[in-house]
Amino acid sequence: MRRSSRGSDEPESRWESTLENLSTEQRSALEMLATDLHGATEELLVLAHGFDGDMIAGLVRRGFATAQRESMKAGGKTVEVVRIGITAAGRRAIEE
Repeated sequence: MRRSSRGSDEPESRWESTLENLSTEQRSALEMLATDLHGATEELLVLAHGFDGDMIAGLVRRGFATAQRESMKAGGKTVEVVRIGITAAGRRAIEE
């Protein structure tokens, strides 16, 4: 934590304080999301890559990722999925 311009020991920004709290799993999920412009479905992240759904939701709540519902065709049926994408704040977090 840096000393703010106000002279206190408050973090300079909300983003700065959350960087210190990223787990290895969170960082890994963000790095994976950063490799694809379209992000990934939540189901793919959870089932294929083993990420915890609550952890992904936490990244969305903290502003490091976005969640967008969309419809897809699969096996002749229309299914609704949640696509997870990385935000600018998420990209900054993994650059550190």
